[in-house]
Amino acid sequence: MQRYLYTKLGKRKHLEVDRYEFLVYRQLRKALEACDVFVKDSNEFRSFDDDLINTERWKRDKDAILQEIGAPILLAPIQDTLADLRKELEDQYTSVNRRIENGDNQYIKITGAGDKRHWSLIYPTEEETTNSPFYSQLTSIGVADLLWFVAGEAGFLKAFTHVLERNVKQDADPRLIFACIVAMGTNMGLWKMADVSGLSHSTLLTTARNFLRAETLHVANDAIANATAALPLFREYDIDHHIHSSSDGQRIETQIDTINARHSKKNFGMKKSVNSYTLSVNQVPANADIISGHAHESQYVFDILYNNTTEIRPTRHSTDTHGTNQVNFFILRVFQYLFAPRYRDLHKKMDGLVGFYHPSHYGNALIKPSRKVLDKLVITEWPINQRILASLAQKEVTQATIVRKLSSYTRQNQTKKALWELENICRSIHILTYIDDHNYRKNIQKALNRGEAYHRLRRAIAYVNSGKFRVKTKAEQQIWNECSRLIANAIIYYNMLLLSRVYEQKLAADDQEAIQFIKNVSPAAWRNINLIGNMDFTGEPTIVNIEALAARFNDPNFWRKSMEDDVD
Repeated sequence: MQRYLYTKLGKRKHLEVDRYEFLVYRQLRKALEACDVFVKDSNEFRSFDDDLINTERWKRDKDAILQEIGAPILLAPIQDTLADLRKELEDQYTSVNRRIENGDNQYIKITGAGDKRHWSLIYPTEEETTNSPFYSQLTSIGVADLLWFVAGEAGFLKAFTHVLERNVKQDADPRLIFACIVAMGTNMGLWKMADVSGLSHSTLLTTARNFLRAETLHVANDAIANATAALPLFREYDIDHHIHSSSDGQRIETQIDTINARHSKKNFGMKKSVNSYTLSVNQVPANADIISGHAHESQYVFDILYNNTTEIRPTRHSTDTHGTNQVNFFILRVFQYLFAPRYRDLHKKMDGLVGFYHPSHYGNALIKPSRKVLDKLVITEWPINQRILASLAQKEVTQATIVRKLSSYTRQNQTKKALWELENICRSIHILTYIDDHNYRKNIQKALNRGEAYHRLRRAIAYVNSGKFRVKTKAEQQIWNECSRLIANAIIYYNMLLLSRVYEQKLAADDQEAIQFIKNVSPAAWRNINLIGNMDFTGEPTIVNIEALAARFNDPNFWRKSMEDDVD
């Protein structure tokens, strides 16, 4: 590079200082990305070894740590794990190609012949209706009455403890708690809420500071989610007998610059935004986090699943293409989740297929691997990868940090290659299943549609100021987002409770058509919720008689009208 750094002045060389400075910065950036240079006090660029379980502790307590985690793959010899993966993968290659040759896979389209054969998949397009006609005949309920009702059913008010905890005589006033939740959850803000509700701004501000924190809101959301999961209809939303979750991000524009806000040309032009990343399980938003506008969503998939503190435990998890990286398949498998993402361009992933035999072993099969698995490398590097995976479970550092470093560092070392090889095996199994099973693809799409349904509901809730965040810190963004999620959880609980009562009513009558109709009704609907009406939290709440509402669906005329209206 020296010829670019010097210019000649007669017979002497002159160093171009600006170019040299630029070169230093460029080399430093490369070294940081390759993990050759560390910054001890940085979260992003400290040594990867510092992110893991302490070396001495790992040597001394390895067996105890693995037993505490309890993940079968971490406890089993890696040779046994590879043997199980070998059988699963090779059986898939045989099954997929046999079904294609026999014409059993009716959803794959093949063109050409011989070595020039090409194929494409027929993808499912069906969507679940969000604002179902089921809700069309119901009298709308105000958001204040809704929160009073759900608080009585789920008991989430117990979560709002005073920030000082001890020696505090002031108890949380439900009216003020609800007003603050609605003010922040709708993006209205406390000043505007004071104007429309008759409550003083100073009282609202004091309540918000004392009782509404990310921790208390998270516990309150868990309480509603757990109450929803206990309803009779909840497990009827299982997909193919699995609790099938999905996670996806929703961009939210920021009116005030914050440290995590980034430009989002695709969504908001030159304006900045953050990302509300949410875990949706059987229609319920079970966990959420605010991440940077430029953060890759795949780095938070394990984080949002593993830190789900509700009683709802999904067994399958789906994302769109943005949720995939170089490590998520195997990491989620270790912790007993089946990762089932939807790929936008599946053909681009076919070069990454691997098998336990050389490609020539598969002959003229239409679907075959591009190379053989490096199983010896996996075995050699397993002790180090065991420590990495155990560190993820032990939360020695944020999971997103470890996943980001594993999936994006430019340095190619043997440990990383071995972990990526395990990822390639699991990804190959998923891709083969994705090609072979149309119902599998349909189930993935259905799970993702439910995540989109929550996003539409949240957008309808946070309607004030065009849905923009108007706060100055990430902590405040988290609080406002949790308030929106709490209102959404309350709506979903209320709707699913009503659906459950009608479901039990139709079961007793053995009305199979009505039963099937109810199973397809989404509780993430808001056409029966008055989100923009009178915000009066000062009076006595209106008594909600859910049994009387459900009894109305016994009337044949009322039921017929509830099925016929198809306004979305």
